[in-house]
Amino acid sequence: MRLAAIDIGSNAIRLQVVKVFEDENLVSFKKLEFLRFPLRLGHDVFKKGKIGSTVRAKFEKLMRTFKLLIDLYEVEAYSAVATSAMREAENGKEIQEYIMDMVGLKIDIISGEKEANILNKAIIPFLDEKQYIHIDVGGGSTELNVFENKKLIKSQSFRIGSVRKLAGKERTDKFKKMKEWIKSAGLSKSKSITGIGTGGNINKLFKLARKATDTSISLAELKALRAYAKEFSLEERISILKMNADRADVIIPASEIYINVLQAAGSDQIMVPKVGLKDGLVYELYERVSGKNLAQIEFLEEF
Repeated sequence: MRLAAIDIGSNAIRLQVVKVFEDENLVSFKKLEFLRFPLRLGHDVFKKGKIGSTVRAKFEKLMRTFKLLIDLYEVEAYSAVATSAMREAENGKEIQEYIMDMVGLKIDIISGEKEANILNKAIIPFLDEKQYIHIDVGGGSTELNVFENKKLIKSQSFRIGSVRKLAGKERTDKFKKMKEWIKSAGLSKSKSITGIGTGGNINKLFKLARKATDTSISLAELKALRAYAKEFSLEERISILKMNADRADVIIPASEIYINVLQAAGSDQIMVPKVGLKDGLVYELYERVSGKNLAQIEFLEEF
């Protein structure tokens, strides 16, 4: 079985195609194709309230390309979802219908709550009975999820992200609301709380840490990595740190969100499993197509 997932975010759009291997209770997913295109829908939406004609034309071309790849791989099923930029755009629904009519690609514009639920499927395999706060920083929104004993306790989406530009006071107010929400989540102060970070920015920061085996970094290390990246100009982050242009200009505000949430939760460590919405989409799609619930998941790199 082959499945495909398209994640239409505010900062970039991703396609992932996987092959599924079933062995009794273990289901393995082998990545056949992964493409990330830096089309920043949020740049238009968060400034003007709608997706402009230039970006819209590029978006149509990209969806045609992804649809061709899905057809070429002869996938059994696909899932394409759009998050904060598309759901806030005045013309989001219109573009969704246009792509369906002209390209034949069905796009679901999902709520922040639905986005969090899909993300949960991607991170649950990495959890145990401890307390966790999951932080997913996107271009236009940040999803927070609290887990204990592998169960979701509380979830909330906040309109703050790496692309959405907020003035100083507005940003401070968002952090205050996030802190109040975390306080109301009922986390036990007698137990340690581990952060889980997803999103392209935390993956890049973790890569800068150059850890060979460990999958976690401390809050102190994260602060040091942010300070290190901030020492470089935008051009230097691209030329010296080898960041994509659309990563180099958002990694500092994104890191600030991770740090603020960890501090508010009293967590001094964040795990970086390097999974995201695209992986949760694949798992959800498999359950829908097969009619089975995933008990054990193994994600395989190319071989």
